[in-house]
Amino acid sequence: MEKKIKMACIIDDDSIYVNLVKKIIETKKLCSNLLVFNDGKDGIDYFEALLKNLDQDVIPEIILLDINMPVMDGWEFIERFTKIQNKFKKRITLYVVSSSINLTDIEKAKSLSGVQNYLVKPVKIDDLEAVFKRTA
Repeated sequence: MEKKIKMACIIDDDSIYVNLVKKIIETKKLCSNLLVFNDGKDGIDYFEALLKNLDQDVIPEIILLDINMPVMDGWEFIERFTKIQNKFKKRITLYVVSSSINLTDIEKAKSLSGVQNYLVKPVKIDDLEAVFKRTA
């Protein structure tokens, strides 16, 4: 039996993208639970609150993060998340998912130790499946 991800997290303000990815995850049964935050601030608040109560069942194994968002963008989220990431007992894999094809953004994301990879929107179903299988 193939190992699956229990919980994933999407941090993105693009509701069309979020609904599309949710549908793909649901249809392909890529994980059991999905958290969605509309900006980096809500996302980092969730992870910082988890540090006070490390319930392993509510820690996502994978984060799909947009970089261009209001309130707190993906770069600031990564900066703050990187400082707390090692405090979790579970490994959390972070992928940047953006519509930006700017090489500076792509190279910056790939150079950060906390980022596994950079995916360009729209994400292909096969690429999304591969990300979830690789992380499981």
